[in-house]
Amino acid sequence: MSEVEVSQVHSNDSKTQDFEREPVPAHLRKKWLSMALVWIAIGIDLSAMFLGAELGNGMNLADSLTATMVGSLILGLIGALCAYVGAKTGLSTAMISRFLFGNMGARVVSVVLGVFSLGWFGVQAGFFASNMQTAFHKLWGIDLSLGLLSFIGGVLMMSTAIWGYRSIERLSTWSVPLLVIFIAIAIFTAFHQQGSSAIWVPISGSPIPMGTAISLVIGIFIVGTVLSPDIARWARTPKHAVTAAFIGFFVGNSFMTVIAIFLSRLMDTDDLTNIFIMLGLGLPAIIVLTLAQWTTNTNNLYSASLGFSVVFNRIPKKLITVIAGLIATLLAVFGIYDKFLSFLNVITSFVSPIGGIYTAEYLLVNAKKFTFEGIDRNKNWVIRSLVVWVAATFFAYMTTAAPDGFGWFELTRVPALDAFIFAFIVQWIVGKIMTKKG
Repeated sequence: MSEVEVSQVHSNDSKTQDFEREPVPAHLRKKWLSMALVWIAIGIDLSAMFLGAELGNGMNLADSLTATMVGSLILGLIGALCAYVGAKTGLSTAMISRFLFGNMGARVVSVVLGVFSLGWFGVQAGFFASNMQTAFHKLWGIDLSLGLLSFIGGVLMMSTAIWGYRSIERLSTWSVPLLVIFIAIAIFTAFHQQGSSAIWVPISGSPIPMGTAISLVIGIFIVGTVLSPDIARWARTPKHAVTAAFIGFFVGNSFMTVIAIFLSRLMDTDDLTNIFIMLGLGLPAIIVLTLAQWTTNTNNLYSASLGFSVVFNRIPKKLITVIAGLIATLLAVFGIYDKFLSFLNVITSFVSPIGGIYTAEYLLVNAKKFTFEGIDRNKNWVIRSLVVWVAATFFAYMTTAAPDGFGWFELTRVPALDAFIFAFIVQWIVGKIMTKKG
């Protein structure tokens, strides 16, 4: 069955459809606020919280806040750029790749996107389990295995991804206010116990340079900006998508990091789980740990399922999500979390260039070819885009410090951002040259 024919086979109940292989219909598109809440919820995760605690322990208040704001601003701008393409096409990142790499080339890209999203799901589920284990032990003296907690967390986070974007939207709508309430209680309690003077005391941890801090803020979430079409395709207009993405990535990424900076400086530790327990907020700590990771990790599996839906186009997306979710959960159970930093470097090097390629192609080379009606007439392989992708990934490894990269030189100090910029510029130049020849 061709892609256009697939688009004509609609379920009687459109509320259960996720339009993984076709544009989202105009009458189902969302306003910017509901989408911004989804991105804010995705940005409020344990990684951002623990990064903020680390920055607060290794920098003075002004420097740590500056690094967070600058890094989040860059993420917001990249996210808005990528979201614009998603809203204009109404398609997922994996489907957009068909215009860039060809119908067969896109399958390679979709597998890469899917595999890395699954791996990241496993890493984050393991991260959740590790912190939940600490919380249960310190609060109630209960020792639960990491494997069991990883399995419980993975299944929980998988549950909303199965039902698609609208389920994630509902989760975000009620979880974000609840998270904000509990975080506000924690901040108020910390200030009440320690006094405001504590935030100005000299740092107790190892100093963190400004460039390193900004790179950490960007690197921790740049893959999410590249995959933003998966959410932005639901936007009512490109303006709604750009507004929601910028606010979502800027606020969502910075909110928990800033809160964690204040908490770590007030309590003089970068152990965020222990901070909540020291403040006497045991149950809120459990709720924050659960919701923060649930809202983020369900999107990782959602993106993975969208990628695999392009490859296995005859299998229902819900079944793909269940199978992928179980595989990713098993990765968490067997300890992929232990490879966190190395995996983060690999995923950012491979995925970041894809965002640079599709934004350059759409904005500067040939936007007219991004039409769903003609998608089956695409070439099987578009060599120039594949070459740019490989070159940009190699470039990222050149700017990544050893042992995970070659460490030959530095550009922005953020290898993932280096790869995005390199891919954008080269795709633009090569695309213009090849288009003129054609």
